[in-house]
Amino acid sequence: MLIDTHCHLFFDELKEDLSNVLKRAADLGVTKFICVGTNIEDSKESHNLALNYEKIFSTAGVHPHDAEEVAENYIDELYNLLKDKKVLAVGEIGLDYFKELSDIRVQKKIFAEQLELAQKINKPIVFHNRDSDDDIINILSEFPNVYGVAHCFSSTYDVAKKLIDMGFYISFSGNLTFKNSHLPDVAKRLPIDRLLVETDSPFLSPAPHRGKTNEPGRARFVADLLARLHNLSINEVAQITTTNAKAIFNFS
Repeated sequence: MLIDTHCHLFFDELKEDLSNVLKRAADLGVTKFICVGTNIEDSKESHNLALNYEKIFSTAGVHPHDAEEVAENYIDELYNLLKDKKVLAVGEIGLDYFKELSDIRVQKKIFAEQLELAQKINKPIVFHNRDSDDDIINILSEFPNVYGVAHCFSSTYDVAKKLIDMGFYISFSGNLTFKNSHLPDVAKRLPIDRLLVETDSPFLSPAPHRGKTNEPGRARFVADLLARLHNLSINEVAQITTTNAKAIFNFS
């Protein structure tokens, strides 16, 4: 059994065919799914999916791209969602200096406010980091009791090691499988008991499906590569990463 720890099932490409998408995932051994919110509306839609499908769980958070669009009471809205046991984490939160769709100062403020919420309610975070390594680590270090997942990791081994030392897990997506990616060299040096697999579907479809709409079942291809990198069987990687996901997200 594999868990896709990060997917966006509310996009029309997947939502309109969701039952078949989940069946195809099960055929590949992926049987549980964490549907991740990126703003208040998405978080509510993710929650609705979780309520209607036993194997789907959700998160609630504001992505850095949406940081400038939050209402004054957005923390209260997130808190109300996060009270439900099927809403597992605060996320997707973080910083993005590549697209910089929100002012960096606003991104930092909204990130810190959501870290405070995670600390208050003792739930993990799922965070996005693009071209913002130093600020991510510096801000996270201000919240030593916060724990969670570095989603769709794309940085260096040194950054991954720092995050693991701070208590975070590293999650790899389809970009691990891309030709000429540096990520396999990073992944094989990291302890497998701190790794997770995800798709970030409908984005970042792994090889051999790169360029196509991604589906949560393709977490299997990420796990297959991790198995080769760590000289393990796919069943061993499935067992280890599932144990990791259950530990960090506190679900059975």
